Amino acid sequence: MVRCLVLIVVALAATPVLAQPTTSEAEAAAFIKRAEKELLAVWEDSARASWVQSTYITEDTQILASKASEKATALAVQLAQEAVRFQGVELSEDLSRKLLLLRLALTVPAPSNPEETAELARIETSMESTYGAGKYCPDQDECWDLQKMSAMIAESRDANHLLEVWRGWRTVSAPMREEFIRYAELGNKGARDLGFDDLGTMWRSKYDMPADAFAAELDRLWEQVRPLYVSLHAYVRTRLRETYGAELVPENGHIPAHLLGNMWAQSWSNVYDLVAPPDADPGYDLTKRLVEKRLDELEMVRYGERFFLSLGFEPLPETFWTRSLFVQPRDRDVVCHASAWNLDDAEDLRIKMCININAEDFTTSSGTISTSAPIKTCLPSTATAPMTAFTRPSATRWLSRSRPLT
Repeated sequence: MVRCLVLIVVALAATPVLAQPTTSEAEAAAFIKRAEKELLAVWEDSARASWVQSTYITEDTQILASKASEKATALAVQLAQEAVRFQGVELSEDLSRKLLLLRLALTVPAPSNPEETAELARIETSMESTYGAGKYCPDQDECWDLQKMSAMIAESRDANHLLEVWRGWRTVSAPMREEFIRYAELGNKGARDLGFDDLGTMWRSKYDMPADAFAAELDRLWEQVRPLYVSLHAYVRTRLRETYGAELVPENGHIPAHLLGNMWAQSWSNVYDLVAPPDADPGYDLTKRLVEKRLDELEMVRYGERFFLSLGFEPLPETFWTRSLFVQPRDRDVVCHASAWNLDDAEDLRIKMCININAEDFTTSSGTISTSAPIKTCLPSTATAPMTAFTRPSATRWLSRSRPLT
């Protein structure tokens, strides 16, 4: 589960209450100023604890990260109680938006009950650690982590091996099932405490339009691209059927997900050699070029930085290069999934990614550092990311039309 500062649980109030006569815009401005200052302090502590937990997965770091998250949530609950009095007050557009974004700048809100707040923090930390340290052991002498299995999915063309790897990684998530169910229950309860019907409604309310209007707009956009996607899906299915045979790939319907070259079937670029038209321009092999140039992991990232410098962005701070995680350590478990971090809302920008020298990671590393720039200047009340609606969530909702072969 990709994690950055805005993922820290912030349970800010949304219960409609009539404003008190003495409440003024000046009081709202003072509240926002104080809330941002106090939240920044606890967010930084929680972010640093979370960084250590993600890059040194142990029982102790899980406890420390959970406690720090719990403390941040407790403060948010306190601020939520204070924020109630501003409901219905006529405020400037700037202040109104800050109050709205304070309410919406959360991923999974905690319930107001302190025991459930602590429970949610523990579950979140536990699931992330399980994910980061997860391994599949095909036999007692060998175990594969996500990095190794992702490479197998991308490179192998043995259907039986691909299916074993695909299923093997999903044994890691099975023990999290009960935790995740409870996680969803607590998140829905927290969302209802904020005045939303459920967590999904809260997520769809982040985009300057009502939740139902956002869903309708996404449906409209999907219908525009659907004919192209359906055609591409059918073409890829046909080409994979030619490679793997009719027994594995049906003539119609879903494509077996383990044959698409990505652990989550979210990118099909790794099977381009299997599905490209016979007369297509072969282009170039980026992975081969990266290897030939003998690029290391840091230089991969510097390519991305130079691109953004050419667009007018500021250079990344020197601490970015000394504090980020670029290579998977050999001596400990870490959460390798790529993510961007801003630990102090100032200059302590980092990425966490176990980089391999290949085309996919070349693109991913550049995309990951790009998210650091907008995070850098965000105060807690404005630290939201509307672009997420049109990246992974929408892709997951509409484009993941594949399934494993059972």
